Amino acid sequence: MTHVLGIDPGLTRLGMGIVELLPGRKLEFVHVEVLTSAPDTPLERRLLHLGSAIERILAGSEKPAAIALERVFAQSNLPSVMGVAQISGIVLYHAAKYGVPITMYTPNEVKSQVTGYGAADKTQVTQMVTKILRLAQPPKPADAADALALAITHAWQLSRGKAAAAPTLQQAVAKQLRGRAQQQPTAAQLAWQAAEAKNGRRRQNGRR
Repeated sequence: MTHVLGIDPGLTRLGMGIVELLPGRKLEFVHVEVLTSAPDTPLERRLLHLGSAIERILAGSEKPAAIALERVFAQSNLPSVMGVAQISGIVLYHAAKYGVPITMYTPNEVKSQVTGYGAADKTQVTQMVTKILRLAQPPKPADAADALALAITHAWQLSRGKAAAAPTLQQAVAKQLRGRAQQQPTAAQLAWQAAEAKNGRRRQNGRR
């Protein structure tokens, strides 16, 4: 029995969905819930409330074998990004505490896996989640469907033996750092390099 927990992180609404991976890539619905925290509540209380709920799942009888977490991506809404990042940190902490491996996916990766189309809208995602898990009713709100979609995505990766191909947090950070290192130098860096080269030539001429 392999339970996979999908988490759609958010400070106002946090979606958590669990699916069970069965032989033959079949999936069974186990649990879904959406937690909320009021914007007028002190930040530390909101994080405590949501973090306690995450820990309840990881320490409970339905403890997952793996976690799929939506990766933070750039948005114009900075407060929203900050909230997602804060909750993601809480998830990562508890995953490490309870020894549960965690893998991160972008929204487009999840949409592509579940619907076959990386730009699918929330309605399409909800419809496919309902179909895949053979649910009597569509999961609501959208955060519930998104959490289950994350769980489905990672469960399928596990069934194919490709979970290692999906980037962990450490791998994602390392890839980002490598990308930065391979970037073309900026104008300021080029100017500095030119000045250093010029000074080097002057020193060489002075020794002659």
